[in-house]
Amino acid sequence: MRDDGKIDYVEFPVADLPAAKRFYGAAFGWTFQDWGPGYVSFDGAAVDGGFNGEAGPDKPLVILYAHDLEAMEAKVKGAGGVITREIQSFPGGRRFHFRDPAGNELGVWSES
Repeated sequence: MRDDGKIDYVEFPVADLPAAKRFYGAAFGWTFQDWGPGYVSFDGAAVDGGFNGEAGPDKPLVILYAHDLEAMEAKVKGAGGVITREIQSFPGGRRFHFRDPAGNELGVWSES
């Protein structure tokens, strides 16, 4: 079961999705699910994750989980986080991004 505020997913930016799949599949035995031309999720890494071939952060993005996305967004703002990407939908859920006081960008997602 997914828990509020726990690390749930990690996303790696990549310029070449097929090359990333070949490398991580061969090196670590990960398996993959294509979600269109710019996104691939992976399995077998002890934490769920994906490769983002579309424009986004230029470093890995850690994504936390929230049962109530709007309530978690309010908590993040109340604690001093700055929203860098408003809530948006994607296949299977919704998410927002924020920057913490140290400048790290993270995401929070919720199932649809």
